[in-house]
Amino acid sequence: MAARTYFLILMSAMLSACVAQSTPVRPWKLDRPLRDYYDTAFLFTDAGRSVPHEVNVKRLAGLLQRYDVVIYGENHGHPGVHLQEMKLLRALYERDPRWVLSLEQFERDVQGIIDDYTAGHIGETALIEQGRAWSNYAASYRPMVEFAKDHHLPVVAAEAPGWAVTCVGQSGLPVLDRFTPVERSWVAARVDAGAGAYRDEYMQFLAAPNGHAQDAAQNSFAAQVTRDDTMAESIDRALRQHPGYRILHLTGSFHAAKFLGTVERLHALDPTLKIAVIAPVQVDPRAPEVSPDEFADATVLQLIYPDPEPFVAGEDMSAWTTKMKAKHSAATCKYAVTDGSQ
Repeated sequence: MAARTYFLILMSAMLSACVAQSTPVRPWKLDRPLRDYYDTAFLFTDAGRSVPHEVNVKRLAGLLQRYDVVIYGENHGHPGVHLQEMKLLRALYERDPRWVLSLEQFERDVQGIIDDYTAGHIGETALIEQGRAWSNYAASYRPMVEFAKDHHLPVVAAEAPGWAVTCVGQSGLPVLDRFTPVERSWVAARVDAGAGAYRDEYMQFLAAPNGHAQDAAQNSFAAQVTRDDTMAESIDRALRQHPGYRILHLTGSFHAAKFLGTVERLHALDPTLKIAVIAPVQVDPRAPEVSPDEFADATVLQLIYPDPEPFVAGEDMSAWTTKMKAKHSAATCKYAVTDGSQ
C-alpha cells in the first residue's frame, strides 16, 4: 500500500511538472503607457530565474551589486537609453564608488587621450577630435564621462580601432599578422571567428547567400568578433588593473544579446565572473509588454519608446542607399590583401 501511494505521488508530481512545462507563460505587461521618448521601465528577470518585476533605477543599482560586470547593451542614440545609463552610473556609484566606466565608443589606441582628459591635462576639443569621439558624444556620452572625471572613476577605451576592424572585414583574420606590434596590441590577442550560437545569430542577421557572398559574410563575422574579443579583453584587463572594482560597460545591443558576443568572450577569459546584461526592448508605448521568450535573454530588460520608422511604404530610398554604399566602400585598409590570398 505504501509503495502504491508513493508511486501515485511520484506520478502526480511528474504530471504536474509536465503540465507546468507545457503551460505557456503569459506576456509581462506594464500597467501604464510610456508617455514619451524619455519614459522607460526596467524589468528584472535575472535571465529568467526570477519572476519578472519592475524596478526603479535605485533598486536596480542595488540588485546589480552582486555582479562583477554590468554590460548595458544600448540602442545607440536613443535618448531614453542614454538618460537611464547616466542615472544608473550615478546610482551604482552611490552604492559603492568602486566602478570603472568601459566604453565601446572609444577605441584602444586613444586610451592615452582619455586618460589625459580625465586627468585634466587636455580640454574636450582634444578629446573629441583626437579621441575620435562619436558624432553623438555630447548628447549621449558626455554626461557619463564627466561624471567619471569628476569622481575619479577609471574610463576604459575598450573597442578595437575602426580601421583594424575594416581590415579584418575586407581580408579576414590573417591580416592581423601584418600589423605592427603596437597596432596588434590594439586588438585582442585571441580572436575567435569559429562556429557557434553567436555566428549563427550573426549570419541570420546578414541573411547571406552561398558562394562568394558567404566568404564575405565570414569576413564580416570575423570583423564583428574582432570587436567583441577586444572589448572582452579590455574589460578583463580593467578588472585586473583595478582589484575590488566592478565594470559598467556600454555597447551596442547585438554585442550582448542573449549573453553572446562580448559576454561569452568575457566568460571565456574568466569563467568565474558574474555578468549582468541590460537589454533594451522597443514596445508599443500605449500597451507595453514583453513576450515570455525574452525573459531569458538578459538580466534586465529596459522597455523603451520605439524609434520612428526610417522610411514609410512607397518612399524612395535610392539616395540613402547610394550614400550608405559610398560610405562603406570608402573605408580602406593599408594592409589589404590584393593577391586574393587569405
